[in-house]
Amino acid sequence: MRRLVAETRLHPAELILPMFIREGAGGPVPVGSMPGVVQHSLDSFRAALHEAAAAGIGGVNLFGVPEVHDAIGSGATDENGILNVATRIAREEVGDALVIQTDLCLDEFTDHGHCGVLAADGSVDNDATLVRYAEMALAQASAGAHLVAPSGMMDGQVAVIREALDENGFHDTGILAYSAKYASAFYGPFREAVDSQLKGDRRSYQQDPANRREGLREATLDLAEGADIVMVKPAMAYLDVLADVAAVSDVPVWAYQVSGEYAMVEAAAAHGWIDRDRAILETLTGIRRAGADAVLTYWAVEVATRLLGRSA
Repeated sequence: MRRLVAETRLHPAELILPMFIREGAGGPVPVGSMPGVVQHSLDSFRAALHEAAAAGIGGVNLFGVPEVHDAIGSGATDENGILNVATRIAREEVGDALVIQTDLCLDEFTDHGHCGVLAADGSVDNDATLVRYAEMALAQASAGAHLVAPSGMMDGQVAVIREALDENGFHDTGILAYSAKYASAFYGPFREAVDSQLKGDRRSYQQDPANRREGLREATLDLAEGADIVMVKPAMAYLDVLADVAAVSDVPVWAYQVSGEYAMVEAAAAHGWIDRDRAILETLTGIRRAGADAVLTYWAVEVATRLLGRSA
Protein backbone atom coordinates (compact mmCIF):
# COMPACT_ATOMS: atom_id res chain seq x y z
CA MET A 1 0.00 0.00 0.00
CA ARG A 2 2.82 2.43 0.85
CA ARG A 3 4.46 1.71 -2.49
CA LEU A 4 1.20 2.18 -4.35
CA VAL A 5 0.46 5.61 -2.86
CA ALA A 6 4.03 6.96 -2.87
CA GLU A 7 4.02 10.54 -4.15
CA THR A 8 7.65 10.66 -5.29
CA ARG A 9 9.58 8.00 -7.17
CA LEU A 10 13.14 7.65 -8.39
CA HIS A 11 13.95 6.45 -11.89
CA PRO A 12 17.39 5.88 -13.45
CA ALA A 13 16.60 8.29 -16.30
CA GLU A 14 16.34 11.13 -13.75
CA LEU A 15 19.94 10.66 -12.58
CA ILE A 16 23.02 12.32 -14.09
CA LEU A 17 26.59 11.33 -13.31
CA PRO A 18 29.29 13.99 -12.93
CA MET A 19 32.61 12.68 -14.29
CA PHE A 20 36.19 13.96 -14.07
CA ILE A 21 38.68 13.27 -16.86
CA ARG A 22 42.35 13.92 -16.11
CA GLU A 23 44.77 14.82 -18.87
CA GLY A 24 47.76 12.49 -19.06
CA ALA A 25 46.44 9.98 -16.52
CA GLY A 26 47.58 6.41 -17.05
CA GLY A 27 44.60 5.02 -15.17
CA PRO A 28 41.85 6.09 -12.80
CA VAL A 29 43.09 8.30 -9.94
CA PRO A 30 41.02 8.06 -6.72
CA VAL A 31 39.70 11.29 -5.21
CA GLY A 32 40.60 10.90 -1.54
CA SER A 33 37.80 13.03 -0.13
CA MET A 34 35.16 11.31 -2.28
CA PRO A 35 35.36 7.53 -1.75
CA GLY A 36 34.41 5.68 -4.92
CA VAL A 37 34.96 8.70 -7.20
CA VAL A 38 37.97 8.92 -9.54
CA GLN A 39 39.62 11.18 -12.03
CA HIS A 40 39.40 9.07 -15.17
CA SER A 41 42.03 8.35 -17.75
CA LEU A 42 40.66 8.28 -21.28
CA ASP A 43 40.55 4.48 -21.20
CA SER A 44 38.76 4.22 -17.85
CA PHE A 45 36.45 7.00 -19.00
CA ARG A 46 35.33 4.94 -21.98
CA ALA A 47 34.58 1.94 -19.78
CA ALA A 48 32.69 4.09 -17.26
CA LEU A 49 30.59 5.65 -20.02
CA HIS A 50 29.38 2.25 -21.16
CA GLU A 51 28.66 1.24 -17.57
CA ALA A 52 26.57 4.39 -17.16
CA ALA A 53 24.68 3.73 -20.38
CA ALA A 54 23.97 0.15 -19.35
CA ALA A 55 22.56 1.38 -16.03
CA GLY A 56 20.04 3.52 -17.90
CA ILE A 57 20.88 6.86 -16.33
CA GLY A 58 19.90 10.05 -18.11
CA GLY A 59 23.28 11.58 -18.83
CA VAL A 60 26.81 12.48 -17.80
CA ASN A 61 28.21 15.88 -16.86
CA LEU A 62 31.87 16.21 -17.83
CA PHE A 63 34.67 18.12 -16.11
CA GLY A 64 38.21 18.34 -17.46
CA VAL A 65 41.35 18.25 -15.31
CA PRO A 66 44.14 19.74 -17.46
CA GLU A 67 47.88 19.42 -16.93
CA VAL A 68 48.54 23.11 -17.70
CA HIS A 69 46.71 26.17 -16.37
CA ASP A 70 47.02 29.81 -17.41
CA ALA A 71 45.41 33.18 -16.72
CA ILE A 72 42.63 32.90 -19.31
CA GLY A 73 42.08 29.14 -19.24
CA SER A 74 43.34 28.50 -22.76
CA GLY A 75 42.78 24.76 -22.44
CA ALA A 76 39.03 25.32 -22.26
CA THR A 77 38.84 26.35 -25.91
CA ASP A 78 41.66 24.23 -27.33
CA GLU A 79 40.09 21.53 -29.51
CA ASN A 80 42.74 19.19 -28.12
CA GLY A 81 42.09 20.26 -24.54
CA ILE A 82 41.07 17.46 -22.22
CA LEU A 83 37.41 18.44 -21.85
CA ASN A 84 36.83 18.78 -25.58
CA VAL A 85 38.65 15.51 -26.27
CA ALA A 86 36.52 13.77 -23.62
CA THR A 87 33.37 15.26 -25.10
CA ARG A 88 34.16 13.85 -28.54
CA ILE A 89 34.84 10.45 -27.02
CA ALA A 90 31.57 10.49 -25.07
CA ARG A 91 29.56 11.52 -28.09
CA GLU A 92 31.14 8.77 -30.19
CA GLU A 93 30.86 6.05 -27.55
CA VAL A 94 27.44 6.65 -25.96
CA GLY A 95 26.00 9.74 -27.63
CA ASP A 96 22.81 7.93 -28.59
CA ALA A 97 22.29 6.50 -25.10
CA LEU A 98 23.24 9.36 -22.77
CA VAL A 99 22.89 13.12 -22.81
CA ILE A 100 26.42 14.54 -22.94
CA GLN A 101 26.71 17.64 -20.76
CA THR A 102 29.84 19.75 -20.47
CA ASP A 103 30.85 22.12 -17.70
CA LEU A 104 31.16 25.57 -19.23
CA CYS A 105 33.39 27.35 -16.74
CA LEU A 106 37.01 28.45 -16.64
CA ASP A 107 37.85 27.49 -13.07
CA GLU A 108 39.36 24.10 -13.95
CA PHE A 109 41.61 25.72 -16.56
CA THR A 110 42.86 28.95 -14.93
CA ASP A 111 45.98 29.29 -12.81
CA HIS A 112 44.05 31.39 -10.28
CA GLY A 113 41.09 29.02 -10.05
CA HIS A 114 38.38 31.61 -10.57
CA CYS A 115 35.45 31.10 -12.90
CA GLY A 116 36.40 34.02 -15.11
CA VAL A 117 39.09 36.31 -16.47
CA LEU A 118 40.64 38.60 -13.87
CA ALA A 119 40.87 42.39 -14.12
CA ALA A 120 44.03 44.28 -13.17
CA ASP A 121 42.82 44.67 -9.58
CA GLY A 122 42.31 40.91 -9.19
CA SER A 123 38.53 40.97 -9.42
CA VAL A 124 36.64 38.84 -11.93
CA ASP A 125 35.88 40.82 -15.10
CA ASN A 126 32.32 39.80 -15.94
CA ASP A 127 32.22 41.09 -19.53
CA ALA A 128 35.66 39.80 -20.51
CA THR A 129 34.63 36.43 -19.10
CA LEU A 130 31.51 36.37 -21.27
CA VAL A 131 33.72 36.56 -24.37
CA ARG A 132 35.57 33.45 -23.18
CA TYR A 133 32.30 31.69 -22.35
CA ALA A 134 31.01 32.25 -25.89
CA GLU A 135 34.23 30.77 -27.29
CA MET A 136 34.01 27.88 -24.87
CA ALA A 137 30.41 27.16 -25.84
CA LEU A 138 31.37 26.91 -29.50
CA ALA A 139 34.27 24.59 -28.71
CA GLN A 140 32.06 22.29 -26.67
CA ALA A 141 29.24 22.29 -29.19
CA SER A 142 31.71 21.51 -31.97
CA ALA A 143 33.02 18.59 -29.88
CA GLY A 144 29.51 17.17 -29.64
CA ALA A 145 27.97 18.36 -26.37
CA HIS A 146 24.19 17.99 -26.24
CA LEU A 147 24.02 20.46 -23.35
CA VAL A 148 26.52 23.11 -22.33
CA ALA A 149 26.35 23.94 -18.65
CA PRO A 150 27.51 27.47 -17.69
CA SER A 151 28.33 27.26 -13.98
CA GLY A 152 30.30 30.47 -13.44
CA MET A 153 27.40 32.72 -12.36
CA MET A 154 28.44 35.61 -14.61
CA ASP A 155 25.69 38.16 -15.31
CA GLY A 156 24.28 37.66 -18.82
CA GLN A 157 26.06 34.37 -19.48
CA VAL A 158 23.02 32.48 -20.81
CA ALA A 159 22.10 35.21 -23.33
CA VAL A 160 25.66 35.47 -24.65
CA ILE A 161 26.02 31.72 -25.00
CA ARG A 162 22.64 31.31 -26.71
CA GLU A 163 23.49 34.05 -29.20
CA ALA A 164 26.89 32.52 -29.98
CA LEU A 165 25.43 29.05 -30.48
CA ASP A 166 22.60 30.25 -32.69
CA GLU A 167 24.80 32.49 -34.84
CA ASN A 168 27.08 29.54 -35.53
CA GLY A 169 24.38 27.03 -36.38
CA PHE A 170 24.21 25.15 -33.08
CA HIS A 171 20.48 25.67 -32.68
CA ASP A 172 19.96 22.23 -31.18
CA THR A 173 22.63 22.57 -28.47
CA GLY A 174 20.84 23.19 -25.19
CA ILE A 175 21.86 25.31 -22.22
CA LEU A 176 21.76 23.91 -18.70
CA ALA A 177 22.02 27.05 -16.58
CA TYR A 178 23.49 26.88 -13.10
CA SER A 179 20.97 29.53 -12.11
CA ALA A 180 20.96 29.52 -8.31
CA LYS A 181 24.51 28.59 -7.36
CA TYR A 182 25.48 29.46 -3.82
CA ALA A 183 28.92 30.19 -2.33
CA SER A 184 28.86 26.98 -0.35
CA ALA A 185 31.19 25.17 2.04
CA PHE A 186 29.94 21.92 0.50
CA TYR A 187 32.15 22.29 -2.60
CA GLY A 188 35.32 21.37 -0.70
CA PRO A 189 35.93 17.84 -2.05
CA PHE A 190 35.18 19.00 -5.61
CA ARG A 191 38.24 21.27 -5.46
CA GLU A 192 40.38 18.16 -5.06
CA ALA A 193 38.53 16.38 -7.85
CA VAL A 194 39.31 19.11 -10.40
CA ASP A 195 42.75 20.02 -8.97
CA SER A 196 41.50 23.55 -8.30
CA GLN A 197 44.06 26.35 -8.27
CA LEU A 198 41.67 28.69 -6.42
CA LYS A 199 43.14 31.57 -4.48
CA GLY A 200 40.62 33.42 -2.32
CA ASP A 201 36.90 32.69 -2.68
CA ARG A 202 34.03 33.18 -5.11
CA ARG A 203 31.64 35.15 -2.95
CA SER A 204 31.74 38.15 -5.30
CA TYR A 205 29.82 36.21 -7.97
CA GLN A 206 28.23 33.19 -6.28
CA GLN A 207 25.16 33.75 -4.12
CA ASP A 208 24.95 34.43 -0.39
CA PRO A 209 23.56 31.33 1.40
CA ALA A 210 21.37 33.67 3.46
CA ASN A 211 19.34 34.77 0.41
CA ARG A 212 16.31 32.82 -0.74
CA ARG A 213 14.54 35.30 -3.03
CA GLU A 214 17.78 36.00 -4.87
CA GLY A 215 17.91 32.39 -6.02
CA LEU A 216 14.49 32.68 -7.61
CA ARG A 217 15.46 36.00 -9.20
CA GLU A 218 18.60 34.51 -10.77
CA ALA A 219 16.62 31.60 -12.18
CA THR A 220 14.00 33.96 -13.59
CA LEU A 221 16.71 35.98 -15.34
CA ASP A 222 18.17 32.83 -16.90
CA LEU A 223 14.75 31.77 -18.12
CA ALA A 224 14.31 35.15 -19.79
CA GLU A 225 17.72 34.77 -21.45
CA GLY A 226 16.82 31.44 -23.03
CA ALA A 227 17.93 28.70 -20.64
CA ASP A 228 16.59 25.28 -21.63
CA ILE A 229 17.05 23.90 -18.10
CA VAL A 230 17.70 25.73 -14.82
CA MET A 231 19.53 24.27 -11.84
CA VAL A 232 19.95 24.84 -8.12
CA LYS A 233 23.32 24.03 -6.51
CA PRO A 234 23.91 22.69 -3.88
CA ALA A 235 20.75 20.64 -3.47
CA MET A 236 20.18 19.48 0.08
CA ALA A 237 20.81 22.75 1.93
CA TYR A 238 18.73 24.71 -0.61
CA LEU A 239 15.55 22.67 -0.97
CA ASP A 240 13.48 25.80 -0.28
CA VAL A 241 15.11 27.57 -3.24
CA LEU A 242 14.62 24.48 -5.38
CA ALA A 243 10.92 24.41 -4.52
CA ASP A 244 10.60 28.13 -5.29
CA VAL A 245 12.21 27.72 -8.71
CA ALA A 246 10.20 24.60 -9.55
CA ALA A 247 6.96 26.45 -8.76
CA VAL A 248 7.53 29.09 -11.45
CA SER A 249 9.73 27.46 -14.11
CA ASP A 250 8.26 26.44 -17.44
CA VAL A 251 11.41 24.47 -18.30
CA PRO A 252 12.91 21.47 -16.46
CA VAL A 253 14.48 22.16 -13.07
CA TRP A 254 17.48 20.14 -11.94
CA ALA A 255 19.57 20.05 -8.77
CA TYR A 256 23.19 19.12 -8.07
CA GLN A 257 23.91 16.91 -5.07
CA VAL A 258 27.43 18.23 -4.61
CA SER A 259 30.69 16.69 -3.46
CA GLY A 260 30.37 17.68 0.19
CA GLU A 261 26.89 16.21 0.42
CA TYR A 262 28.22 12.97 -1.04
CA ALA A 263 31.28 12.94 1.21
CA MET A 264 29.29 13.48 4.41
CA VAL A 265 27.09 10.46 3.80
CA GLU A 266 30.05 8.29 2.81
CA ALA A 267 32.06 9.36 5.87
CA ALA A 268 29.21 8.82 8.32
CA ALA A 269 28.43 5.44 6.79
CA ALA A 270 32.08 4.40 6.97
CA HIS A 271 31.92 4.99 10.73
CA GLY A 272 28.74 2.96 11.03
CA TRP A 273 26.74 5.99 12.11
CA ILE A 274 24.05 5.77 9.43
CA ASP A 275 22.57 3.21 7.06
CA ARG A 276 24.38 4.18 3.84
CA ASP A 277 21.96 2.71 1.29
CA ARG A 278 18.86 4.13 2.96
CA ALA A 279 20.50 7.53 3.42
CA ILE A 280 21.42 7.75 -0.27
CA LEU A 281 17.88 6.99 -1.40
CA GLU A 282 16.39 9.32 1.20
CA THR A 283 18.53 12.27 0.12
CA LEU A 284 17.70 11.74 -3.56
CA THR A 285 14.00 11.31 -2.82
CA GLY A 286 14.03 14.55 -0.82
CA ILE A 287 15.60 16.45 -3.71
CA ARG A 288 13.07 15.05 -6.15
CA ARG A 289 10.21 15.75 -3.72
CA ALA A 290 11.28 19.40 -3.46
CA GLY A 291 10.83 19.81 -7.22
CA ALA A 292 13.89 18.56 -9.10
CA ASP A 293 13.05 16.84 -12.37
CA ALA A 294 16.55 15.33 -12.45
CA VAL A 295 19.50 15.18 -10.07
CA LEU A 296 23.24 15.30 -10.68
CA THR A 297 24.71 12.84 -8.19
CA TYR A 298 27.92 10.84 -7.85
CA TRP A 299 25.76 7.85 -6.90
CA ALA A 300 23.88 7.90 -10.21
CA VAL A 301 25.11 4.56 -11.59
CA GLU A 302 24.96 2.77 -8.24
CA VAL A 303 21.42 3.94 -7.51
CA ALA A 304 20.23 3.24 -11.06
CA THR A 305 21.58 -0.30 -10.80
CA ARG A 306 19.79 -0.79 -7.49
CA LEU A 307 16.55 0.56 -8.92
CA LEU A 308 16.79 -1.69 -11.96
CA GLY A 309 17.42 -4.69 -9.71
CA ARG A 310 14.42 -3.80 -7.58
CA SER A 311 12.11 -3.67 -10.61
CA ALA A 312 13.45 -6.86 -12.22
